[in-house]
Amino acid sequence: MQQDEANFFHKGTEIWILIVVLTVYLIHRSEHLSWPKRIMNALVAAGLAVALGDALGDRIGSDVWATMLIMLIGQTFLDAFVSAFTEGDFLKSTIRQWARKLEKAGCHVVYGLVGLKTHCKLALVVRDEPEGLRRYAHIGTGNYNPKTARLYEDFGLLTSDPSITGDLTRLFNNLSGYAQDLSYDRLMVAPSGLRAGLVERIEHEIEHHRAGRPAHIRIKVNSIVDEVVVDKLYEASRAGVPVDLVVRGICTLRPGVPGLSENVRVTSVLGRFLEHSRVYCFTNGGDPEAWIGSADLMHRNLDRRVEVLVKVPDTEHVAALGDLLAVMSDDDTRSWRLAPDGAWHRNEGTLDVQEMLIKKARERRSR
Repeated sequence: MQQDEANFFHKGTEIWILIVVLTVYLIHRSEHLSWPKRIMNALVAAGLAVALGDALGDRIGSDVWATMLIMLIGQTFLDAFVSAFTEGDFLKSTIRQWARKLEKAGCHVVYGLVGLKTHCKLALVVRDEPEGLRRYAHIGTGNYNPKTARLYEDFGLLTSDPSITGDLTRLFNNLSGYAQDLSYDRLMVAPSGLRAGLVERIEHEIEHHRAGRPAHIRIKVNSIVDEVVVDKLYEASRAGVPVDLVVRGICTLRPGVPGLSENVRVTSVLGRFLEHSRVYCFTNGGDPEAWIGSADLMHRNLDRRVEVLVKVPDTEHVAALGDLLAVMSDDDTRSWRLAPDGAWHRNEGTLDVQEMLIKKARERRSR
């Protein structure tokens, strides 16, 4: 065993004490995680280790970046399923090497759907418990990569919610070719329905605003390019719906254009960590909802990749995500603002949002 593999397994054993607590906790509620402000490796690995160290473990599905732990799972004679992508040159040879190692360890490796890059970040554990089968799932905005987890800002949802885990079971069955059921209750999945789902929710905000109900759209992504979504956001702005966009990279939408986008603000936050999460928040007439996942608003994400957004089930987490996006778009936050002419200008605020989150994380640990 190579040294880096041994180190990874050693890290897995360090979090063993968390497994029982995590298992019991997830039965009762979902947990919203953010990293690197909170430790990605320990909690996600603990969730996967529920299948690894427990004789009750039955089946696990995951993204390829959890390969080290999944290999150990496969070697314990549990059923492990991995969906790997090999489209494009980026890391193709590396991924194929890991796929062969996974197969040798007894894992069932599927190389994704033809013509589509599997870009979603998912893990599903199914356990045969005394009360019957129970599923545990993680859905994230970032890769299962311990190196980038220390540098990238991302969110994840760790849950045993039956509606979400049921959706993920159907999705993994679709990816593996066992079934073709594209209906989901709590997921939006590309390329089959993610764009349409977002457009539908933007239209709902327009309807709520016209009816005098609370309406607000807040979106945080890496890039916004898709014309359909951009046009629908313009329509929302013209209808009077406030639209706040936090965009790290490319944004073809132009805010503040008279008669088109007066109600749109576009902000970019730069700091110690690379802003990498994708979050979609809708006020929804006073019943807010938030979605997180892997999808940016680009053609490649919506048309040529398998992407997933999950509806966050806990109202506290929904509120926290909405509040965070509101802070990022606030005039008092240090950021960059996109002008109507497409130029970015520094916004000299007093609040560093990343330092604020680091401070809160430290305060939680000190309690």
